[in-house]
Amino acid sequence: MTTVEITPEERAALAEALLDALDPLAAAVRARATGLPVERMWNAEPVEVALSVLSAWKLVDAEVKRLAAGAAATAGSYGASYEQLGAAWGITRQGARKKWPEAVSRPAARPGLLELFGGTAELAEDEASGGWRWTATGADGSTGEAAAGHRSREEAAAHAGAFLAAHRQD
Repeated sequence: MTTVEITPEERAALAEALLDALDPLAAAVRARATGLPVERMWNAEPVEVALSVLSAWKLVDAEVKRLAAGAAATAGSYGASYEQLGAAWGITRQGARKKWPEAVSRPAARPGLLELFGGTAELAEDEASGGWRWTATGADGSTGEAAAGHRSREEAAAHAGAFLAAHRQD
């Protein structure tokens, strides 16, 4: 796994930016909880103020998790694997799959055309079953097809290729 490092200067700048962003949120949370005006947030028992700040950090944490999940899904939509997502987050591939189970989608059906022995076959993924199927026309004019059930595109191509070989024009 790749570890992402942050310099002390970057950490200080990040902390300052987060605190600046948190202050209005903490004040609003405290105002809603107490009914006091926002400008009076700091006029309370220190423990109450600290708990208001903690509550605001919890809200920030939830939002960061939501934004991180969105970033993971975006990376997955561009082809990132769970291994890559895990490396970026500093966790294992399995950890990334557990954290963002929907981030990496199955590849979209990519029908392909196979031309062998003078015939053609079209390969397609069956969305309903998740398997692959093929339809073919041999060089001798025979047609054939396989219902979904092949586990991979390569397996479907092998079966379609065997059909085309058996129906070549001699």
